[in-house]
Amino acid sequence: MNQTSNREIAESHYHRNSATLSLSEYIGNYWERIRTGDLGSFHIILGLLVIAIIFQTENSNYLTPRNLVNLIVQMAGYTTIAIGVVYVLLLGEIDLSVGYVSAVAAVFMALRLRPQEGWPWYAAIAVALAVVAFIGIIQGLIITRFRLPSFVVTLAGLLIWNGVVLILIGGNGTVIIQDQIVISIANYFLPEMWGWAVAIVYIAWYAFGRINRWRDRRQRGMTTTPVVIVFAQVLLLAILTITTVYVANIDRGVPVVGIIMLVMFALHTFLAEHTRFGRYVYAVGGNIESARRAGIDVNYIRVRVFMISSLMAGVGGIVLASRLRSVDTAAGGGNLLLNSIAAAVIGGTSLFGGSGKVTSAFLGALVITSVENGMGLLGLSPGVKFVVTGLVLLAAVLIDAITRRGRVHSGVA
Repeated sequence: MNQTSNREIAESHYHRNSATLSLSEYIGNYWERIRTGDLGSFHIILGLLVIAIIFQTENSNYLTPRNLVNLIVQMAGYTTIAIGVVYVLLLGEIDLSVGYVSAVAAVFMALRLRPQEGWPWYAAIAVALAVVAFIGIIQGLIITRFRLPSFVVTLAGLLIWNGVVLILIGGNGTVIIQDQIVISIANYFLPEMWGWAVAIVYIAWYAFGRINRWRDRRQRGMTTTPVVIVFAQVLLLAILTITTVYVANIDRGVPVVGIIMLVMFALHTFLAEHTRFGRYVYAVGGNIESARRAGIDVNYIRVRVFMISSLMAGVGGIVLASRLRSVDTAAGGGNLLLNSIAAAVIGGTSLFGGSGKVTSAFLGALVITSVENGMGLLGLSPGVKFVVTGLVLLAAVLIDAITRRGRVHSGVA
């Protein structure tokens, strides 16, 4: 009886305090979040503006339509892999194997597409992704069953899958991808009218989802964003989308890989923010013991997250292979791992777990690619590129630590 009374009191209190915020209240709350350390995407957007100004000043080709289309193609691989990394970081874990896991998928697919093998493109891709998903499950099971640090297990995976890539390629050196559909993934650009059609569909989808979510919260009696802010968000996205398509059409058109990237972004945003699994991931990352006491199968969530990480790494590897039209013994190496993890962190995913969004992968990859692309236009040496990328990553981690401390001191977190 006492529990029922308490619940009724809590619900009545909740509904009394649930309403549509006024514009002044919304702005006040937003400023309070910034003041207490919850910067959201503000510092990322500011950083992108600074990057654009610096590189455009140094090289007038930076903001040309051709280079902006190149940016979309270049960031697709990082973004896709970083989406999987976001899930892992939300748990407060790490996956150091994603670089070479992506290479396993790419090499397996490329070998199956050789004329002597005769596999159709869809079968080669499907089996390659199934293989890397299984790799993620195995690594997740080892971590959970034997209670080993993910750092150690995935570091071992990094070495193992690097070796597997070398074994698979063997004496072939470089495997050329000859299937035109696979090559088109990162090298085909939509005709002008198709680009505009995609833009309209994307804007309509976002508007419908945003307005429907606002109405749902309002019907439940939950505090909602001012209507003017909702329409402003839809308008801003529409402007950005239309501008992007317009600029892309001046050059070669909207790249197909950009559409694939948006689809992955939409699917995983829904999975992370609007499903029970996504809520469980945030719960486990926020406080694993509390999640366990709440009845969440923590080990199942962790294994599934590592599976998603490897699966998205595989998708990213296929995108990168398509862009290069080949795979070789260097696949998965270089700065791929660094940039993929850096993209998730720079975009706002906390290394401490429980905080971040799929948007982090997109924004972080945009920052990483913008810096990398700009340094390439300036002809900087690989050493300078690594130093600059490392400094950007360090700055992101410092911002994360400082804002987290600010939220703790203010009682927000």
